[in-house]
Amino acid sequence: MCGECGYRAAHKSDLSRHMTTHTGERPYKCDQCDYSAALKSSLDKHLATHTGEKPYKCDQCDYSALRKSHLDQHLTKHTGEKPYMCDECGYRTARKANLSRHMRTHTGEKSYKCDQCDYSAAQKSSLNIHLAKHTGEKPYMCEQCDYFAAQKSDLDRHLMTHNGEKPYMCGECGYRTADRSHLSSHMRTHTGEKPYRCDQCDYSAAQKSTLQHHLTTHTGEKPYMCEKCEYRTAHMSGLSRHMRTHTGQKPYKCDQYDYSAAHKSSLDYHLTEHSGDQPYMCGYRSTYKSSIETYKNSHRR
Repeated sequence: MCGECGYRAAHKSDLSRHMTTHTGERPYKCDQCDYSAALKSSLDKHLATHTGEKPYKCDQCDYSALRKSHLDQHLTKHTGEKPYMCDECGYRTARKANLSRHMRTHTGEKSYKCDQCDYSAAQKSSLNIHLAKHTGEKPYMCEQCDYFAAQKSDLDRHLMTHNGEKPYMCGECGYRTADRSHLSSHMRTHTGEKPYRCDQCDYSAAQKSTLQHHLTTHTGEKPYMCEKCEYRTAHMSGLSRHMRTHTGQKPYKCDQYDYSAAHKSSLDYHLTEHSGDQPYMCGYRSTYKSSIETYKNSHRR
């Protein structure tokens, strides 16, 4: 029996292994890096990360895994088995960890906290995405252009802009997109749904990002700062646009002339010069929305 916690074991070797949880002793050391472990079995698993060995193989496809638990999780993709169920709403999943994460949507628990601000999240992955806003780190790079992303999923979505793949289609109007979340957002243009509500006024929005932009009108917060000058903004997109005034970058290019612009709105204005389109009307017609606003103000005076 363990004198620290009362743990009992049938074998002395089991008790010896257990005692390392109290002493912190890690006698099994990797000879290729500084990893050490309390158990030899843990070291054996670690060594496979150096050799690349994946001994657990799926008998239905070419998937192989370092650990049996990973193979067990993979096999549920073939069987469709989802043994873990939420008692609150009937949600089912193949993995116990997924159920644990899902339960936080009911409890509201946000156990992952940012050490640089008061942000907290229910999922570790959400916290990791948030932390990139503080570090500015974007390790995922597109090999076809100069795009960088903080998350691999963002890079995967971006790559579809190069191959033209748009697998998600709206059944109402035929709109297609490379991103499933964009389709969900688009569908609200048909339903009129605005699920994101401001808790300080009666404003509501169809998109979460739109609500976040709105909230800064209440807080006045401008967390994004230019390192070249003293410019600050409430939105990362605003900082990205501002940085082009320093870099001279003009990513928006006209496909008819050699004109390029730092901002998409500038390219849109330029393109109307080719088309002759004057979409803004008040009796008076104009190519530019700003012009019609000026004209309207002249009526109000």
